[in-house]
Amino acid sequence: MPELVEIEVIRRDLEKEIVGRRIKDAEIRPGTNAMKVVRRHGRRKEVQELLEGAKVEKVERVGKKILFDLDNDHVMIVDLGPAGLLRKTSASDEIAPHTHIVIGFTIGGQMRYLDPLKKGEIFVTKRSELEGMDDLRAFLIDPLEQQVAWQHFSQLLQDKEMSMKSLLMDETFIVGLGDIYSDEILFSAGIRWDRISNQLSSQDVRRLYRALMETLQDAVKARGTTYGEPDFVDLHGDPGQYQLELKVFEREGEPCRRCRNTVIREKDGKYTTYLCPQCQT
Repeated sequence: MPELVEIEVIRRDLEKEIVGRRIKDAEIRPGTNAMKVVRRHGRRKEVQELLEGAKVEKVERVGKKILFDLDNDHVMIVDLGPAGLLRKTSASDEIAPHTHIVIGFTIGGQMRYLDPLKKGEIFVTKRSELEGMDDLRAFLIDPLEQQVAWQHFSQLLQDKEMSMKSLLMDETFIVGLGDIYSDEILFSAGIRWDRISNQLSSQDVRRLYRALMETLQDAVKARGTTYGEPDFVDLHGDPGQYQLELKVFEREGEPCRRCRNTVIREKDGKYTTYLCPQCQT
């Protein structure tokens, strides 16, 4: 599943490749159940009419959603869901399986949306209606959007009473960490997954905040983590590299890269966590 890091990698690619392009045509492909992807629209033609002829002026990200700011006072919002991908291709490239939407540009090829599960979503709305969309920003912290003062971060932790793994996995608290980044952040901070959020010391909070910011920034530089099914690839179809840097996730039985103690796996409820029992307390 693409998480916050992977969405940011795609956004940066789109900023380089798509901004300034004018949309020539938009095809909601028949025979692929593509209407499940554009389910807020009643007709294929409605989406096409809103997109065709518009120029992409800016590409933004709000949490895990990508916003294409168009010059016709509309915004195309893309939510990749658990399995969606955006690919930049030439018009002559073969159409890959599970391609539901093809957007062609007057100059610069095509952008295609692929989604084997059809659980992602694309829709077009007026920019003036964004503020009324409560589900667009249903989270407290986006660590790649703006830095939060660690004192404020500490207060937010005090206001909760949850195990640290549960809190990091809570999308209404910090958006888009997921299993991999949660485990790596806790390892970097030296904090066990079952520590209670409002019982951390000020030193714990400082380490956690630094680990949060540094882990995500390093992962973006490595262009995301390609792991799982379907594998994440960027706008050009290239995999990320951060999976080569993982310290604990799915390394059960291997030596810790910090202390050489054995990495273990612990499970509680719906979460499985990988950790080093020596480094994390």
